[in-house]
Amino acid sequence: MAVGIAALSLILLMIAAYRGMSVIVMAPLLAMLAVFLTDPGAVPAVFSGLFMEKVGSFLKLYFPVFLLGALFGKLIEISGFSRVIVTAVIRLVGAQRAIPAIMLVTALLTYGGVSVFVAVFAVYPFAAEMFRQGDIPKRLVPATIGLGAITFTMDAMPGTPQIQNIIPTSFFGTTAWAAPVLGLIGSVCIMGMGLTYLGWRKRVLMAAGEGYGAPGTLVNEPEAVAEEEHGGVHPLIALLPLLVVGLGNLALTMMIPRIVPGEEVSVSLIGLSGPVVVQVAQVAALWAVEGALLLGIGTIMLFAFRPVARRFADGSKAAVGGALLAGMNTAVEYGFGAVIAALPGFLLVKEALKVVPDPLVNEAITVTSLAGITGSASGGLSIALAAMAEQFAAAGDAAGIPREVLHRVASMASGGMDSLPHNGAIITLLAVTGLTHRQAYKDIFALTLIKTFTVFVVIAVYYLTGLV
Repeated sequence: MAVGIAALSLILLMIAAYRGMSVIVMAPLLAMLAVFLTDPGAVPAVFSGLFMEKVGSFLKLYFPVFLLGALFGKLIEISGFSRVIVTAVIRLVGAQRAIPAIMLVTALLTYGGVSVFVAVFAVYPFAAEMFRQGDIPKRLVPATIGLGAITFTMDAMPGTPQIQNIIPTSFFGTTAWAAPVLGLIGSVCIMGMGLTYLGWRKRVLMAAGEGYGAPGTLVNEPEAVAEEEHGGVHPLIALLPLLVVGLGNLALTMMIPRIVPGEEVSVSLIGLSGPVVVQVAQVAALWAVEGALLLGIGTIMLFAFRPVARRFADGSKAAVGGALLAGMNTAVEYGFGAVIAALPGFLLVKEALKVVPDPLVNEAITVTSLAGITGSASGGLSIALAAMAEQFAAAGDAAGIPREVLHRVASMASGGMDSLPHNGAIITLLAVTGLTHRQAYKDIFALTLIKTFTVFVVIAVYYLTGLV
């Protein structure tokens, strides 16, 4: 019965997300339903003392990353830099190589710090134009954008500023550059298998006579992309903010431990009765990413001040709104997971997972399963690490596995089964491209299987070679 109560709450959350209901509303309701079915008298205390406390602690740590990432992505968009980058790549590779070109452009944007949602809106008009010119079936557009946005650049590439690569840092005391060799190997595997699959699907569909699609049957078709002036901005200038974020993240990751020595920082302010104490290991990687995003924003302002200044007010409002929505969605899932993790049913499941003897395989299965249930990579990762990070770390230490490897495996596993049909990014991607789950989800799910399989490839490579 205890396991059934926890499972019921999780299944209802998945159904609610699939039907488009707000997770911000449904997560606390369903968490409290599980508590009510377990101990009705505990509902008020658990809501205030556990659920809301966890929501607040998540936002305290990660909301600045959501906010700065959304603002950076919006400024890249309104400055025209994203369009310059996309146009340059299209000119370089041609319309017939639309799949690798769009994957590359999307990967550059997301690895540079642009959020997945911004990248989808920025790239789709150009993806549609390239696919139309090459008469490539439109149903492959979502999977192509997804390959660049929600696979290797989200959690496998070392140094990526996406939140799925940042969350493990505060649990394992690592940095965004954890296990760089394993991350690169995983990225190459995902790219290679993903492009091979999409290329095969393109050939099969076109051989069957399917082209881009009849104009009268297509939905949300953008107007044909025309040449636009961007104030003479060179593509290398447009790429510069992305490079600044990446290199700035790396530089700050190395510099912060030297600038802020010791395990904690204590600051006394005259208006407070006691000092403000911050654990450096918990926030050093967050500081590095936040500083890098600020440098990237400064770079955009330096090279595109006029176009950005004209639209900054509206653009920043949109960025703040997006950051609030994304941050709150993840935070309430974090709180939901903390409540479920405190219930007797979850403890039974946790004990059952211990039958998987290998620490890395145990971690990968746990994280990707919870990401799949919640339909969120960051949500599932947060739930798993909040409940079991100490167990993963203790088992890894006993087996001599570096914390960096635990970080990389957890991060990559979060982006495995998360992209089930109820995933918010998938729903947004299909809505933007004007396609349905029936038309396009099959190819997205193939990427889900590839991504999940690659996590275990990375684990095998580590055990065979010892590479980190």
